[in-house]
Amino acid sequence: MPETNRKPARSRKAADRIWEIDFLRGLAIILMVAYHFGYDLTELAGIKSVLGIAFDLQSGPFRIAVDVFAGLFVVLCGVSCSLTRSNFRRGLKLLGVALLVTAASYVFSPEETIHFGILHCLAVCILLYGATLEKAGPLKCLAAAGIVFGLSFAVPLALRNTPIRFDWLLPFGLTSYAYASFDYFPLLPWFGVFLVGSAAGKKLYASRRSLLPKGRPVPLFNAAGRYSLWIYVIHQPVLLGIFYALGLMR
Repeated sequence: MPETNRKPARSRKAADRIWEIDFLRGLAIILMVAYHFGYDLTELAGIKSVLGIAFDLQSGPFRIAVDVFAGLFVVLCGVSCSLTRSNFRRGLKLLGVALLVTAASYVFSPEETIHFGILHCLAVCILLYGATLEKAGPLKCLAAAGIVFGLSFAVPLALRNTPIRFDWLLPFGLTSYAYASFDYFPLLPWFGVFLVGSAAGKKLYASRRSLLPKGRPVPLFNAAGRYSLWIYVIHQPVLLGIFYALGLMR
């Protein structure tokens, strides 16, 4: 006789998820969508103020906020990669999506094509981690992160008087003066941020269980965290479609 209290496979899988990681990832992606909404409104639609409130997304506080929630997104990717052994497959899948983003951005604006945005960066980080540090301990991951951060400081310093006239080293943060892109996240220093996340995941989530067992998921944020990749991929086309439909862009 079958058990009457057996949970469906889908429910068991959801119950096994570490809810605070989904929550923080959802928070990061929602903040990112909000920033892109503001960017589209001000830079593409030309609306610089709403209800008398002016927005300057290039100001210091906004730029710091962007780096904070982007950094949170990258750290959480590192944490998640420490909890799985399918990083090579995940990295290739993400790289394929990133190349589609490159193609779409080229059609939209060839001058600011996304060659190495956050998805490209995360895909390469996952592949590098899977090939080198997947089985390493947290201290080795932190040491590798320190090397990446050191290179992030030393390389620009060493080349400060050397003009760069090409962009084929852009994955490492080396571009010509004229290079422009809607989205640019070089491996230096972001691979270091990713490795900090992987070290945290190996140390804090060795048991693969939530650190906050009494916490309760927030439906909006946790759902956004589970589907963050798809939200990232579709949110800009949706936002631009809305602006076009409202006549805010031509």
